[in-house]
Amino acid sequence: MSNEILNERVKSDFSRARFKSFINQVFSVISGKKNNLLSYDEIKEKLHIGGPIYRGVKTVRVADIVGSLNRYHEFDRAFLPKEDQLASRWQKVDRAFYQDVHLPPVVLYKVAQIYFVVDGHHRVSVAREQGTEYIEAEVRECASRINISADIQPEDLEILGSKINFLERTSLDKLRPESNIFLNIPDGFDRMLEHIAVHKYFMGINLKRDITDQEAIESWYDTVYMPIIEVIRKSDVLKDFPNKSESDLYLWILDHQHYLAEAHGQPLLPPKEAAKKFLKTKSKKKTKK
Repeated sequence: MSNEILNERVKSDFSRARFKSFINQVFSVISGKKNNLLSYDEIKEKLHIGGPIYRGVKTVRVADIVGSLNRYHEFDRAFLPKEDQLASRWQKVDRAFYQDVHLPPVVLYKVAQIYFVVDGHHRVSVAREQGTEYIEAEVRECASRINISADIQPEDLEILGSKINFLERTSLDKLRPESNIFLNIPDGFDRMLEHIAVHKYFMGINLKRDITDQEAIESWYDTVYMPIIEVIRKSDVLKDFPNKSESDLYLWILDHQHYLAEAHGQPLLPPKEAAKKFLKTKSKKKTKK
C-alpha cells in the first residue's frame, strides 16, 4: 500500500471513529444513559481497592478495558475518540496497525475482571476500532473485595460503594465466603445493616446475654437471610421480576411483613414462613390478572 493511499485510509478510519463517537453521544443524551469511560480514581474512592501489584505482561481481552487512569474524558465507553485533537496520535497508531509494526504493550490496572488504561489509550482505541480481540499489556492488579465485570455502569458505583461499606462492617464475605448479596435498591445494604442490628438486639433478649457482632451477623445470615433466599430460589419467582435480584426480594418480603405488623397488627412470622406467605400472595394476584 502506497503512503498516499495509507494516509487516506488512516484519515478515513479516524473520521469514521469520530462519527461513531458522535452518534454514541447523541444516543446517550436521548436515552439518558452515560457513555463515559470509568474513572480509576472514582473506582478507587468508592470501592476502596488496594494498591497495584505488578503481574507481568499478559494478553488481555480488549472488550474488558472499560476505564482510564486520567484520560476518561477523551474517549467514550467504546474507546472511540471524542475530540478532533486526538487525530494525529490516533492516526500514527492506526498506520502502525496497517504496516504490522509491533508496538510496546499498553499499561493497564486490573480491578476484578475489568481494566483501566494507564498508558496506551490510542493503541486500545485503534485495536477496538479495528476489531482486534486481544491486546498485549503490562498488568498491575489492584485488590478488590467485590467482583466487577465489563458491563458495570457509572451509576452502579453508589450501590457497589454501599456493598463495600457493608462488607467492611460485617466481614460477611469472610464469615460466609459463599455469600453473594447483589442489590439493585440504592439503600438496600444500609437496610440490611439495620436488620442485623435489630436481630442482635432480640438475640440478646432471648439469650439473656451480650451478643458479639460476629454472632449476630452469622445468625442473621443463617437464620433470617438464607431461609428467605432458599424459598425464593425454590419458587422460581425471579422470572417474574426480570430486573430484580433475590436479595431485592428479600428486602421486599421483610418490608411487607413489617408493614402488615405495623398497619394491621399481624404477628411477625419466622423468615421462611414470611417468604412463603408473601410469594403465595403475589402468585394469587398474578393469577387474578
